[in-house]
Amino acid sequence: MAILANLISAFAPIFLILSPFTSYADQILSIHRTKSSAGFSLDIPLIMLTASILKIFYWPGARYDITLLVQALLMVGVQLLLLKVALDNRPAWRGEGPFRGVAEGDGRPWGFWRWRSQRLYWEYLLLLTLFLLALHTIFNPTSTSPYTFFIGYIGLAIEATLPLPQILANAQAGSCKGFRLSVLANWLVGDAMKMGFFFLSEEGKVPWAFKLCGIFQACCDAGLGAQYWVYGDGKGEEEKGRTPRADVRLA
Repeated sequence: MAILANLISAFAPIFLILSPFTSYADQILSIHRTKSSAGFSLDIPLIMLTASILKIFYWPGARYDITLLVQALLMVGVQLLLLKVALDNRPAWRGEGPFRGVAEGDGRPWGFWRWRSQRLYWEYLLLLTLFLLALHTIFNPTSTSPYTFFIGYIGLAIEATLPLPQILANAQAGSCKGFRLSVLANWLVGDAMKMGFFFLSEEGKVPWAFKLCGIFQACCDAGLGAQYWVYGDGKGEEEKGRTPRADVRLA
């Protein structure tokens, strides 16, 4: 056990810091090469950007391990690039998938994160950052303040829901087309590394908020893996001359 703990302590921080690149570089390149983000859920950048920004503002009060802070900072940069590439290469407007409006039964107030204009996506992120900066100035968070506890659990709970939009999208489409196997593999390997790092680190370095939300996310990722095994990536339907339903439902 001591050897395992030492190995995880040595390699897990490196893996976690690099995980934003290893998890999403292939997805970004795939969208750029194919000139289409069909099949990719835009809710993934929404969840990761919102959660990562919250985690950054969580650090001054919680003072959790610096590795997790660096990971959050890098994740923001990678997700901004992913969002930009996905928006630039989304399919033509058809009122479908992530771009279907409330009037058509989407159910999101003001069509949140279903906007046609790219400007609204960047405005949301800017306003969220400014709002958190104002709260940070007002509450002056400490390790024992309710504000620190609240913002930490909210941010990590949001991140824990990361696989859910893709799981729902795959279930609706009956296919995993557009979702890269490399992303799934990195999520699953990352879950294993995170669990080891969270539970084998020194007491107090990783708050329980990380551990509880990490367990939930690992279970969701396992469910996504089961979907990929059942549905496949849609190539079988392409070879038979049919268009996988993911192309119609998602963007």
